[in-house]
Amino acid sequence: MSTSEIMEQINASIDFDKRLAFEDIEGSKAHATMLAKQGIISKGDCAKILSGLTKVWEEIRSEKFVYSAALEDIHMNIEARLKEIVGEPAGRLHTARSRNDQVATDFKLYIRGQIDGFNGELAGLQLELARKAESYSDVIMPGFTHLQPAQPVTFGHHLLAYVEMLGRDRSRFADARKRLNECPLGAAALAGTSFPIDRNQTAQALEFDRPTANSLDSVSDRDFVLEMLSVATICAMHLSRFAEELVLWTTPQYSFVTLSDQFTTGSSIMPQKRNPDAAELVRAKVGRIAGAFQSLVIVMKGLPLAYSKDMQEDKEVAFDAIDSLKLAVAAMRGMVVDLEPVRENMEEAAGSGFSTATDLADWLVRELKMPFRDAHHVTGRLVAEAEKRQCELSDLPLELMQAVEPRISKGVFSVLSVSSSVRSRRSYGGTAPQRVKNSAKKWLRRLEKEGLSV
Repeated sequence: MSTSEIMEQINASIDFDKRLAFEDIEGSKAHATMLAKQGIISKGDCAKILSGLTKVWEEIRSEKFVYSAALEDIHMNIEARLKEIVGEPAGRLHTARSRNDQVATDFKLYIRGQIDGFNGELAGLQLELARKAESYSDVIMPGFTHLQPAQPVTFGHHLLAYVEMLGRDRSRFADARKRLNECPLGAAALAGTSFPIDRNQTAQALEFDRPTANSLDSVSDRDFVLEMLSVATICAMHLSRFAEELVLWTTPQYSFVTLSDQFTTGSSIMPQKRNPDAAELVRAKVGRIAGAFQSLVIVMKGLPLAYSKDMQEDKEVAFDAIDSLKLAVAAMRGMVVDLEPVRENMEEAAGSGFSTATDLADWLVRELKMPFRDAHHVTGRLVAEAEKRQCELSDLPLELMQAVEPRISKGVFSVLSVSSSVRSRRSYGGTAPQRVKNSAKKWLRRLEKEGLSV
């Protein structure tokens, strides 16, 4: 390979930045319109440019556009094709701008659109989780800390925890969108331009809130990509946690939920297997997404102002992370729709590990006015007795309980079942079935207001 071939290969970005084609055309149309209004180019040249850009857009949409690696990037590819279509006026389009502010604008438009897409996709996942939570608000399952049985909860309550997480993810995406919504177009290479441009006009045309305030920052900023990737990483982490639970819950050892063949695969050698591959792959996506964030941080950390070619490395990782998160959200939504809880297995497991011990301690505090620390100690002694007898707390004889604490009455048995335990957790945000049903309905109403079909 010759030196020139190596340089072309390392320098060209058209193989991946062609994804920005429509944003590039949108930005160019806004720029040309502004140039004409300001008298920098003629209205006739502007009309030809706009018509030519529309034709380029149609060629790209219909996949008839021919990309050239020799032209380096999507901006030069579009400009070259525009020149073939309209001739000399195409050369006037780049007046008062640089590829530096052009690519920053294109990329902001693209990231903004992807954030809007994520908002809808995550809302769709929330919708399915809330529907499932409402349907199974009374299915009892073990709640865990340290992956050890802790207290009984309801399956609906567990699902609503992820609805809350996704709500925070959507909020973070919305915050990131607000911060990125300033238009770099007109910053030119790094110092602005001597032409009498109207940056407010182009910002308004492209639906930005305002132009960026500093030309150096405008072309060197990639915070908007980093922030999107950081939010995507947190979101992917949430999906991964749920995916891990699905992997565990579908094992024979748990058998808490079932997934159909739509989201599982068989083994090449073991015919009895049903592997939760979709969940495992969702769990793995966080590695690629978090890796994209780290990659871009490392690219940007040592760059002096303003633009450096290193910043060309911002797109591939961002595109891959966006694609990965989209697929993970879609797969998770499909699994939520598909999964069914195995009620009897969940409820049986909910009673293991003396999961109603806290209910016993609370009863001692409430009924006997015992300080909680003393109640905790008494309960610990009763748990030790149950372990010795290899029985549940509810199976201990009243006489034995009274030997530990004489004031205990038969009323204690009313709180030792898992069903009574979950029903008693009526505090705001608690796991009581009615609380869960109300919370699910509240989310469904909220999502319906956003335009989702509930």
